[in-house]
Amino acid sequence: MNAESKCPVMHGAATSMSTSNMEWWPNALNFDILHQHDAKTNPMGPDFNYREEVKTLDFEALRKDMVDLMTDSQEWWPADWGHYGGLMIRMSWHAAGSYRVADGRGGGGTGNQRFAPLNSWPDNVSLDKARRLLWPIKKKYGNKVSWADLIIMAGTIAYETMGLKTFGFGFGREDIWHPEIDTYWGSEKEWLGKDRYTDSNDEGSLENPLAAVQMGLIYVNPEGVDGKSDPLKTAEAVRVTFERMAMNDEETVALTAGGHTVGKCHGNGNAELLGPDPEGAPVENQGFGWKNPNGKGLGRDTITSGIEGAWTTHPTVFDNGYFYLLFNYDWELKKSPAGANQWEPINIKEEDKPVDVEDPSIRYNPIMTDADMAMVKDPIYRKISERFYSDPEYFREVFARAWFKLTHRDMGPKARYIGPDVPAEDLLWQDPVPAGNASYDVDAVKAKIAASGLSIAEMVSTAWDSARTYRQSDMRGGANGARIRLAPMKDWEGNEPERLAKVLSVLEPIAAAAGASVADVLVLAGNVGVEQAAKAAGFDVTVPFAPGRGDATDEQTDAESFEPLEPIHDGYRNWLKKDYVVSPAELMLDRTQLMGLTAPEMTVLVGGMRVLGANHGGTAHGVFTDRKGALTTDFFVNLTDMANVWQPSGSGLYEIRDRKTGAVKWTATELDLTFGSNSILRAYAEVYAQDDNKEKFVKDFIAAWTKVMNADRFDLD
Repeated sequence: MNAESKCPVMHGAATSMSTSNMEWWPNALNFDILHQHDAKTNPMGPDFNYREEVKTLDFEALRKDMVDLMTDSQEWWPADWGHYGGLMIRMSWHAAGSYRVADGRGGGGTGNQRFAPLNSWPDNVSLDKARRLLWPIKKKYGNKVSWADLIIMAGTIAYETMGLKTFGFGFGREDIWHPEIDTYWGSEKEWLGKDRYTDSNDEGSLENPLAAVQMGLIYVNPEGVDGKSDPLKTAEAVRVTFERMAMNDEETVALTAGGHTVGKCHGNGNAELLGPDPEGAPVENQGFGWKNPNGKGLGRDTITSGIEGAWTTHPTVFDNGYFYLLFNYDWELKKSPAGANQWEPINIKEEDKPVDVEDPSIRYNPIMTDADMAMVKDPIYRKISERFYSDPEYFREVFARAWFKLTHRDMGPKARYIGPDVPAEDLLWQDPVPAGNASYDVDAVKAKIAASGLSIAEMVSTAWDSARTYRQSDMRGGANGARIRLAPMKDWEGNEPERLAKVLSVLEPIAAAAGASVADVLVLAGNVGVEQAAKAAGFDVTVPFAPGRGDATDEQTDAESFEPLEPIHDGYRNWLKKDYVVSPAELMLDRTQLMGLTAPEMTVLVGGMRVLGANHGGTAHGVFTDRKGALTTDFFVNLTDMANVWQPSGSGLYEIRDRKTGAVKWTATELDLTFGSNSILRAYAEVYAQDDNKEKFVKDFIAAWTKVMNADRFDLD
């Protein structure tokens, strides 16, 4: 018997399950996206509240320590020119820059750069060193500052120490403790693969919700599209990428220039010789990756992008040197020591060359990437660059604001910002909502709503549509602000504009007479509908309600930025805008995760919405009840009743027939039947189909409903 056969541990089973269910049944629903950040992964315990803890932080002491860190060069990873500013800015940038507006995922709001895949992306080479340089500060301040806040703050402090007056900073980002393994970063199976375009010649055909052009990149390939230099083609890719991060052309130029005003690229050697990334490195590396055997392996021998050199003459000073060099020299395409494409100036003055990171007596050519050249080759970008060059103060202001937006875009409304440096100004991209009135007579308003003649389905559907846009990825959307009555939401197909207009015409006068916000009254109407439906099922309940929502105006709403929030499906209301490659159930899991709901909450809400008659367009699919409008368990009872048979009827629909007579009893969508066919969902459905769980169903539905209605009430935290 060999040594391996004697081992009492089943190899691989304890950590990875040698063969997973998804490998056996690749078409099965993957519920992992709903299990991300399970409480069991969090070492802090249920009583820890970071948002309260960070308020006790000594902000000034932390700021001083961060400032000191910038020039406290470490022997194990020496600072370029004695200043870590460039490295820290890149770390912050690459954390925040993974945000994409389509689904709000990515960004620096969770500290996810600490985990795979981001910690090992090719574009993030050497950022493991930046985070390790922060460790002594994190260790010192402990629970009072999250990694997420620290990573973003580092770049902001770096800019301040280099001479930029920043726009401000807000704390409040809470750490996650597990990789976001089910965030979709692309379908490619290899780093820097590119299989995300429907038309390889059209940069605008980039697959949604992605923003980066290749797997493992934050933005675009610095050497050019597909590694081939073409600044005009690169400009197209840059424009698409930054638009998908909610940045306009002026912000794009400012961020590109401001990011490259400081620091340098590293490509002084053969990148193919680098060791494995942090996630694949041996244990003795202790979380470090990309070990470099070239020379000292650090300092001037560092390799990250493969491009080598600084963009400006003074890379530790925030000045206008970037535009000075771009406009005052002609540039030619050359190769770095690592063999990468880079642009270098022709006949540059010696005094305009940046000095070596270790020896100030040595000077080298500055460099530009293809994206930098796009800033002067693209006509629109060039016009903006010319203004920035002629007006350095304007450039500083635009960049400071764009940097603040980049690093705070995924934090939600300003009410979530904490600390002494939060700007007083309300910014349009923060989706501002005026404070609401909480002192009106709620019971009187409920009575008027109940007597208004609106149906349960109308009240419930409208409240749901107002609230369902909330996404926990970037804390946007939701019922607060009542933007459902404004463009573009009022015209979205998913909101049934005709029905919406009717309901608003009834509720808006009620709100005005009571001194309540329309946002409050919309939610209150939904609650009234739920209470009426519960009473019809035999349960006298009161749905919890917290007044105080405000009503946003058209001027406070960036209509264009709200377009990505438009629902193209809603399994809760049994609606698809059109057929998609992804199944309705998979679409629903994605939406459920964005709304912050669990699989049991999803199940109870679907069952309740069906019997309330809240389907889009009033369709009867999935309404497995003869008591529509009563909050009963009929959906689950009839779905699991073996007196029925289920048969396809064409066009993706199904019929539920009486097993004995063959008579059609109900119709259903694929999604409806998934709650009986999928083993996990059926387990939940059976709970509510039990004879003894009618009251539990009502209570659970109300709890989940209230969670959705209050998801964006950050003032209740």
